[in-house]
Amino acid sequence: MRTKKILFSLLLTMALSLMGCSDGEGSGNAEDKGTLSLQLTDAPFPYDLLAEANVTVYKVEARLVDGDDNSDDMNDDSDDNGSPFVTLMEEEIDVNLLELTNGLTQQLADIEVPVGSYDLIRVYVKGVNVVLTDGTVYDLKVPSGYASGIKVFVDPAITVVGGLSSDLLLDFDVSRSFVAKGNINTPAGVNGFNFKPVIKASNLSTAGTLAGNVSTVEEEMALALEGTQISVFAADTLNTTSFTDVEGNYAVLGLKAGMYEVVAELEGYLTSDTLDIQIDAANVTTQDFILEVDPEATEDEETTDGSN
Repeated sequence: MRTKKILFSLLLTMALSLMGCSDGEGSGNAEDKGTLSLQLTDAPFPYDLLAEANVTVYKVEARLVDGDDNSDDMNDDSDDNGSPFVTLMEEEIDVNLLELTNGLTQQLADIEVPVGSYDLIRVYVKGVNVVLTDGTVYDLKVPSGYASGIKVFVDPAITVVGGLSSDLLLDFDVSRSFVAKGNINTPAGVNGFNFKPVIKASNLSTAGTLAGNVSTVEEEMALALEGTQISVFAADTLNTTSFTDVEGNYAVLGLKAGMYEVVAELEGYLTSDTLDIQIDAANVTTQDFILEVDPEATEDEETTDGSN
């Protein structure tokens, strides 16, 4: 049975689309710059008590560790190692992360950056709050330790090459970042949240996407199954989960290329077979599931109806 706890993740998708300059004007060589496109996304979750998860991203920076240190686009501030930061965006963008599910994204920035390797992203956020389905709003305090931005290490570093493209996916794990306090079985039982941001980075040039649909068959008609949990395992270890939307669709972004085991399950239905799925870099792998009604669940319902 699916437990009623926060199982949702935020995906901050950052596309490093690298293109050469469109003309020869200005100082610098066309091969010295690439275009960095920044997008935001979230993964679906089965938390019935939550209506909104809002965050304001007001600045994002990337640390250039191997590139042209003389570029005019470099920030003056550097880390302890003397490596410069490049500002990717610096404006307030308010987003309800729950509206960005199953691959939908919100673009945050589209800017030219120097070529080179980037090994650290700093994400600056404020205005973090959650809204429960009963209308209760909880404003979350951003820890003072993140005044210099939430640090997300990119390992191995992602390389921006003139004329080519690279994509970086930031996975903002809300199930670990937004910690509910109190009894989360009902809105009245929740008395607040703690904000402890946890973000990991995936290089989409070496990662792919798993997507598909889950349905069942009733009277020879296919019916979409909302809220089905899709579990993705790597080497027998749970890697991530996703949940189908109202149309039965799901998408898991940022999976490193390789072999995974995937299973679909929903209360009242038989769990699917565990399938071996190959994820290819920079590609979408499609895998649909058709679930059968669990006979035991049907018998339990009939027994309950009969006792009444």
